[in-house]
Amino acid sequence: MKLGSEFFIALRYLLGRAREGGRYLRGAATGIALSLVPIMVTLIVADGMIQGITDRYLELGTGHLRITNYLDEGALDTGLIPEVPGLRGVWAERQGLGLVMAAGGKTGTTIRATDPSYWTDKGSARFLTVIDGEALIEADNEVLLGEETARLVGAEVGGTVYIMTIRVSSSGRNIPRTMPFKVQGIVSSGYRELDAHWCIISWEAGQRLLAPEWSDAYLVGKVDDPYQDVDFVADELYMRLGHGYGIYTWKNLMGSRYGSYESTRQLLLFIMALIVLVAAVNVSSSTGMLVIERQRDIAILKATGAGPGSIRRIFLFSSLLTGLLGALIGIATGLLIGANINSLVHGLEAILSFFSGLFQGGEVRILDPGFYLETIPIIINWDVVLVIGIATVFCSVAAAWIPARRAGRIKSLELLRKF
Repeated sequence: MKLGSEFFIALRYLLGRAREGGRYLRGAATGIALSLVPIMVTLIVADGMIQGITDRYLELGTGHLRITNYLDEGALDTGLIPEVPGLRGVWAERQGLGLVMAAGGKTGTTIRATDPSYWTDKGSARFLTVIDGEALIEADNEVLLGEETARLVGAEVGGTVYIMTIRVSSSGRNIPRTMPFKVQGIVSSGYRELDAHWCIISWEAGQRLLAPEWSDAYLVGKVDDPYQDVDFVADELYMRLGHGYGIYTWKNLMGSRYGSYESTRQLLLFIMALIVLVAAVNVSSSTGMLVIERQRDIAILKATGAGPGSIRRIFLFSSLLTGLLGALIGIATGLLIGANINSLVHGLEAILSFFSGLFQGGEVRILDPGFYLETIPIIINWDVVLVIGIATVFCSVAAAWIPARRAGRIKSLELLRKF
């Protein structure tokens, strides 16, 4: 029997009437489709979360790389950094801890003293959201506050806050120092864990406010492609600057955090893959039931000269088409839901908040902005999607091998006597 004929019979079994056995294969395809929907949504959400959080840390937090002068921490002149292909810009930053006080309260804060142009760089501007005011420091007495910091102290744009730090006197005593600042803007990165304690001032103000003993100073560098070029740029800088400098890429600075994200993603996908595997194995029982239902067909085909291999291939083709149909429907549905996940989540939050309000409850947030991004970037890894689809079809065919092989071994004489 030709392969074309075998394939046509298999297709007829899948699309045929329910009482002819098609219900088994279509039921298995539905199971596969339903199992693939959550894995597609999980893939999109996990990749979007990881990419979105990592990008924000790279552009607004650690930078793409950091340059430290071990010989003279105070010598942080960006003009001394050589031009390297791929290096987009370098900014000096001093970071320390302090206390922000206003009429509404006080809270601990991370003070970041940088050149104002760092926050207008195209990478920073991409993820920095201005809640109120403007993200531009024009004077040394101006400050940008993170949204959560401003809320905790009750600060408003145009108002005054006081920042207190610790300095060390010549006698070795810790002396508090307080300086007033005008709130120029309230900003957010879209990820509260990153910006919850932000207090941003100019580099010059930081030199006066932050003591070297209680703060760290370094140069923040950005490259054209932080995922591809950063290692090359770091190696070039190290060779040109010499041994007095330390070069740390974002992979060094946040390797453990990124590894934790990736491990969580892999675990989620593994759990979802088990569900798909169970659904694919269900094809085995469906094929077995189909073999029982179509024994008359098997008898006729064998009587007309079809060999065991042809019979086996018919049912393997049936499982192949079943897995392919389930994979196409499940992947398409999962991608559709994943691509609209933000709208679906916000809509569900609105519905739950409405019913919660009827019982004097508060606003319902499915994705707490304290732990998740306010908006999930939509990222579809087509290579992974293709691998999942191929693996699903392969598992379907592999699961149907035993019942298909059993069908090929059925003796035609026994079937003819039966029917």
